[in-house]
Amino acid sequence: MWPLLPWKKLMYQKILKVALIGKTNAGKSTLINSFVGKTISIINKKINTTQSLIKGILNIQNVQIIFYDTPGIYYLKNKNIIEKKLKINLWQGINESDIILYLIDSKKINFDEIEKYLINLVESNKKIILIFNKTDLINNNEVLKAINKLKNNDLIDSFFNISAKYNFGTAKLLKYLKNFSKKSKWMYSDNEITNRDEIFITNECTRNSILTYLHKEIPYSIVVSNKGYKLLKNGDLKIKQNLIIKNSRYKKMILGKSGEKIKKIRESSQKQINKILNRKIHLYLEIIKDYAK
Repeated sequence: MWPLLPWKKLMYQKILKVALIGKTNAGKSTLINSFVGKTISIINKKINTTQSLIKGILNIQNVQIIFYDTPGIYYLKNKNIIEKKLKINLWQGINESDIILYLIDSKKINFDEIEKYLINLVESNKKIILIFNKTDLINNNEVLKAINKLKNNDLIDSFFNISAKYNFGTAKLLKYLKNFSKKSKWMYSDNEITNRDEIFITNECTRNSILTYLHKEIPYSIVVSNKGYKLLKNGDLKIKQNLIIKNSRYKKMILGKSGEKIKKIRESSQKQINKILNRKIHLYLEIIKDYAK
């Protein structure tokens, strides 16, 4: 007699790719972290926190949903050459997806901006779901007024009210999204939750701390690069990272008075990594000048 196969193998696999777009602090990274149940995308109040295209993978029964956390929607039509990479990453996420979730900070609803960005998304020819996030911070009647004002916009497929931070409304949203999945072989295995490895995520934690403790253009010009990643016999993790700068004057600013600034950066990043990987972390940072022309 043949052994019984797991029920997952008895059902055909389905897949859905979803792009998360929205302005800075709309809650894209919070939502993708909430979906996968772990921090894979850093959260910071500074602009341009998400710079790389990060994918979150969620498997629900026989359906695999791949979420694309994209840079801010501002880059849809941005012509700044320096920020070209962010625009490319944004459009890559949109083009590869089947559906777009357009996140709005419910405390900062700007109808003119919403309409403008919706028009810019016309060329994507994708189903657009408008998500009012952070509804825990606003009277529900205000969101209903906004929905009534936008419901006649033909570009919007549907509306959802959620709080990504507290997982309010997210289960209902996932149930709705599953309806659009299509029969296809999964792109990722059962145990994968992101396309990024631990080294990328630990580098991102340090970049997040740099964004927190340094200001103006400085944090955006620093590249965090892994130099060493070693699991010790006692289970601790030893990580060495280079903070690569192009301008020598930044070194003093990163170090701070008596080294206090870089100490805060290191301790903050170490704490974040410890929480994500659930093990004791020994983090070492070194500032390196990039002399490449």
